[in-house]
Amino acid sequence: MDSRSRMLTILGSMGAVLLIVLIVILCTYDGRKPSGQAQTDVSVNAATQTQANLNATSPLEGNLIGDNPKAFMNDPTFFDPEHSAAFDAAMDQSGNLSIMVTSVEKDLRVLVLDINGELVTGVPFNIKVRDSDDITVSYRDLDKDGIIYAGTIDPGDYDVFLDPVEGYRVPLHSTRVSVKEKVEYIPIADISVLIRTEEEINAALEDTGTMDDALEDSDRTEIVTLQPGGNDHKAGIDVSSWQGDIDWDKVRQSGIEFVIVRAGYRGSVTGAIVKDKYFDANVSGAQQAGLQVGVYFVTQAVNEAEAVEEASAVMEMCAPYDLELPIYLDVEGSNGGRGDQIDKDTRTAVCEAFCRTLENAGQSGGVYACRYWLTTNIDASRLDRFNVWLAEYRSTPLYNGYYSMWQYTSKGHVDGINGNVDFDIMYY
Repeated sequence: MDSRSRMLTILGSMGAVLLIVLIVILCTYDGRKPSGQAQTDVSVNAATQTQANLNATSPLEGNLIGDNPKAFMNDPTFFDPEHSAAFDAAMDQSGNLSIMVTSVEKDLRVLVLDINGELVTGVPFNIKVRDSDDITVSYRDLDKDGIIYAGTIDPGDYDVFLDPVEGYRVPLHSTRVSVKEKVEYIPIADISVLIRTEEEINAALEDTGTMDDALEDSDRTEIVTLQPGGNDHKAGIDVSSWQGDIDWDKVRQSGIEFVIVRAGYRGSVTGAIVKDKYFDANVSGAQQAGLQVGVYFVTQAVNEAEAVEEASAVMEMCAPYDLELPIYLDVEGSNGGRGDQIDKDTRTAVCEAFCRTLENAGQSGGVYACRYWLTTNIDASRLDRFNVWLAEYRSTPLYNGYYSMWQYTSKGHVDGINGNVDFDIMYY
């Protein structure tokens, strides 16, 4: 290669190197100023950007949480009353309904409940009951008490639907239930929704139990003074709301050793299960005074299914307490109430169903009745396995059947109670 060609080659190589250096410098230059000035510019830019975010009017830009957490304040739709009302409506569950379906024997009882598990009354609810053959039958809550009862239903599996009703949201799906062929003496779950207070019913019409037959059967030998306890028996009383407020310490000091407290009753007209308004006060007061406590419930059941309900309700009422004595079913007249209309065999089955339900739950049960009812209206021979509480107002009972407790007068008087009270003797 001559000198001229060598010179051109060297100059070309140097030009290529200079070009590469220039390209590198241009690619890495970002226009930044010296470090101190650069920091000032960044702060100014950040403040400017924040102010721009606060002034944003675009919903999309204003609601970017990572960009500006206060931007929702500039969103014109955020506090829109229409949107807020829609949200509140979506969150409101007060109109939600549910149904509870139970079957005791060839029947269905459907309870319509609100979000708090309380019966919804005053609405003529309608249900549809569909069997396995897709045959559907409708039932309506005619008395608007939130309870729909369907009797004489063939055993089998059914789907129960609650029809839509204005102002409420009904379940979207059906409730499956199996209708039983024969009553099972098992306590009913959630029986509490059937228990009423005396303020919710007309007590003058519903609480009509009477011992007229016992009084007619009494004679002039009735003992009205307290018989003290002894080696084989204890002295006691039975009470209800009719006695009002009681001073239980005075009762205990008077020689009383036990008390049988009324838990409640089934209404003579409507059949509602009602809790005695003094029940809790009487049980807790008597136990605190050192008395043994048992309980009774006045029945107006017309079949075994209702007897299972009554037993379940009493156990629910007694759940807070540790009772030392049995739970009795009070069987007596009601001045023409619903329980007076059934025959002897049905009434005996009611007594058995009540006691067997208690027995299956580990409770001791029994039946209270006067001599006339035990010999005429009940087959007492079928009750020997249970406790029998006899009411007979004579110095010596004429009843020759089995009994473990005897109510010998309704005219007793004891310190701590205003007015008359029943006296009882419990044998052991």
